[in-house]
Amino acid sequence: MSVSTAALDPSVCAPLPVLGQDVTVPLVTGGEVTYAALDYAASAPALQRVWDDVAAYAPYYGSVHRGAGYLSQLSTDLFENSRRTVAEFLGCRPEDQVVFTRSTTDSLNLLATAIPANCQVFVYETEHHASLLPWRNAQVTYLDAPRTPGQAVATLERALADRDPYGPALVCVTGASNVTGELWPVKELAAAAHAHGARIVLDAAQLAPHHPVDIAELDVDWVAFSGHKLYAPFGSGVLAGRADWLRAADPYLAGGGASRKVARRADGGVEVDWHTTAARHEAGSPNVIGVYSIASACKALTEAGFDNLVAREQELVSRVREGLAEVPEVQVLSLFGDDAPRVGVISFVVRGWNSSHFAAALSAEYGIGLRDGLFCAHPLVRTLLGSDPQDPGECGAPEAEPGERSLNAIRVSFGAGTPDEHIDRFLRAVTELVREGAQWKYRTEDGRCVPDRGEAPQV
Repeated sequence: MSVSTAALDPSVCAPLPVLGQDVTVPLVTGGEVTYAALDYAASAPALQRVWDDVAAYAPYYGSVHRGAGYLSQLSTDLFENSRRTVAEFLGCRPEDQVVFTRSTTDSLNLLATAIPANCQVFVYETEHHASLLPWRNAQVTYLDAPRTPGQAVATLERALADRDPYGPALVCVTGASNVTGELWPVKELAAAAHAHGARIVLDAAQLAPHHPVDIAELDVDWVAFSGHKLYAPFGSGVLAGRADWLRAADPYLAGGGASRKVARRADGGVEVDWHTTAARHEAGSPNVIGVYSIASACKALTEAGFDNLVAREQELVSRVREGLAEVPEVQVLSLFGDDAPRVGVISFVVRGWNSSHFAAALSAEYGIGLRDGLFCAHPLVRTLLGSDPQDPGECGAPEAEPGERSLNAIRVSFGAGTPDEHIDRFLRAVTELVREGAQWKYRTEDGRCVPDRGEAPQV
C-alpha cells in the first residue's frame, strides 16, 4: 500500500469542520487559547456534518427490526441503509457481511470467537493490543517486529511455511501503525497468507480515517475499525468480510435479535434457530445512532474527496516531520525508516525529558492535547525505544518524575479536521520547550504529570 500525492493539490481541500474547533482552554500561565486537538489516533473529533445528521434523526429515533410503528420502521430502514453505506465505503464483495459492534476491539474479539477449532493465528508483536490479545483460545504465533515492509512479508511467509498446512490459519495485521503511522504492505501480506492457505484480518482502526480501504482490492478476508476514530461519535464499530466463519460460529451474544425462532423442547430445554445473517452477532437493541453516525462519516469522507484529504494530510505529515527534524533532541520513532509512507500519526521522544512531563507542558502552557505512554502497543514501543521487554511502564501511567527518563513516548496525531495553526503551534511549542524549558513546575499525581498549582512559575 502506498500514498501518492504527486498529482493532487492539497490547497483544494480545506480542513473539514469538526466539533470543538472553537473550544478554548485555560493556560496555567494565564489566559485562554483555542484547544489544539492533536490526539486523533485515540479519538478523532466528530465531523460537524455527522453531528448535524444525527441531530436531524434524533427526534425520529425508534427501535429497529421488531417495531410496527412508523418510527421503528424508519429507524430499521436507516439502520440497514447504514450497513449498505459501510459496505460500499469498504468496497465489500457481494457475499461479504457487515456486522456492527462496539469498537475495533469488540470486532476482533468477535472474530476470535468465530475462528474454527485448532485455528493457528499469526500476529506481529507490533500490533495494538486490540489485535494482539483476543486470540486466547487459539494457537498463537507472535512474529518479531520487521524493519522493512519486505521483511514483514518474508517473516510471515516463513512462519506460514512451517505451520500445519491442513488446519485453518488466520493472520492479523494492522493497516497503519497506531504508534508510528507507517503503512503496512497489506496487499502483499494478504497474497502471502492466501498462498499458504491462511486467511487475513485487517485492523483498519488507524487506516480507515486516513486512507481509502477496499476489501476487494486489498484481497483481505475481514476488516475491523471503530467509529470514534472515523470522525463519528458514540460507541460503534464494524467487522466486515467473509460470512462463512461468522455463520458457522455460535452467536457472539445470545439474545433477542440473534435468534429467528425459540421453542421449548419435549425434554424441557430450549431449541434455538439462529440467524445466519449479520444479525447472528448483533443480539440486543443495537446502537442505531452510533451506526448511523459511522455511515454519515463514511459519506462525508467520500463526498469531500478522499484523495484530496489524503493529499492535505500528507502535507501536514511532511511539515511535522521536517519541523521535528530541526530539533536535534527529538527522536522520531520508526520501524521502516524515514522514507516509509505513513498517515498522520507520529511518535517521538525528547532527550532529557520525561515524556509525560513534556506532554503535560504542551497541554498546560500551549493548549495542545496529545498523548504520552505506550499507546496500548507495549511490545512495539519498547522495541522502538530499545528497552528490555520486562522494563516497567504502562499506557498513560508513567512513574518517572519530571526530568527523569521515561520508558514511554509522545504521540501527535491529526487528520481531516486539523487546522494549519494547530500544527504550527505544536512545532513552535516543541522548539520552545526544548530550548527554553517549561515555564511552570510539575509534579506526578496519580501516575500523571500535572502542573503544580502551589508553585510559582519558573523564571
